[in-house]
Amino acid sequence: MSNVKLSIIYYSSTGTIYTLAKAMEEAALQAGAEVRLRKVTELAPEAAIAANPAWKAHLEATADVPTVSLEDLEWADAYLFGTPTRFGNVAAQMKQFLDTTGSLWYHGKLSNKVVSGFTSAGNAHGGQETTLLALYNTFYHWGAVIVPPGYTDPLLFAAGGNPYGISATATGAPVDPAVLEAARYSARRVVNVAGWLKNGKPAV
Repeated sequence: MSNVKLSIIYYSSTGTIYTLAKAMEEAALQAGAEVRLRKVTELAPEAAIAANPAWKAHLEATADVPTVSLEDLEWADAYLFGTPTRFGNVAAQMKQFLDTTGSLWYHGKLSNKVVSGFTSAGNAHGGQETTLLALYNTFYHWGAVIVPPGYTDPLLFAAGGNPYGISATATGAPVDPAVLEAARYSARRVVNVAGWLKNGKPAV
C-alpha cells in the first residue's frame, strides 16, 4: 500500500485535460495514493467563456472541483500538472498559479518532489511537446524530480509515443482510450517513483 500524497493540478477549458486528470486520479487511488484533484483559477473574461458553449458548460460542470492553493503543493510528495497548449506554451491560468509559488520555492518546500505533466492541443502537432518542456522549466527551478513516461511501456506508443508527458488531441470527441490508458500508466509511474524516494526502492 502506497503512502504517497499526490496533487493533480490542472487547467481545462472544454474538458480534455479534466478527463485526463480524472483518469490519473482513478489510477493513483488504485495504486494506494492519497490524492487531491485541484483546478487553477479561471482568468478568462465571462464574455469569452460565454461565446464558447463547450467552455461555459465545462466550467459549470466542474464548479465543485476545489481550486488549488499553495498548501496543496506543500502537502504533496508528488504532482501531476495538466495544461492545454497555448501557442506551444503553458496556458496563462496555469502560469499565473505557478508564478505564485515563489515563497515555497524560497524555503525549499518544492524540492525533491516527483512531478510529471500532461497536455492537449487541437491537432497532433499543435505544440504538445513544447508545452510540456515549457512547463518543466518551472520544475527545474524548484529542484523537483521530473518523471516523464519516456518509452517505459509499449502502451505509450499506442497513445502517440510522446516521451515528455501524456498528450491528447482535443477534437471535441471523447479522449482516445489509448491516451487514457497512458494517463493511468503515468499516474502509477509517478506514484511508484515517489514511493521509492519516500521509502526506498525495494530490492528486485
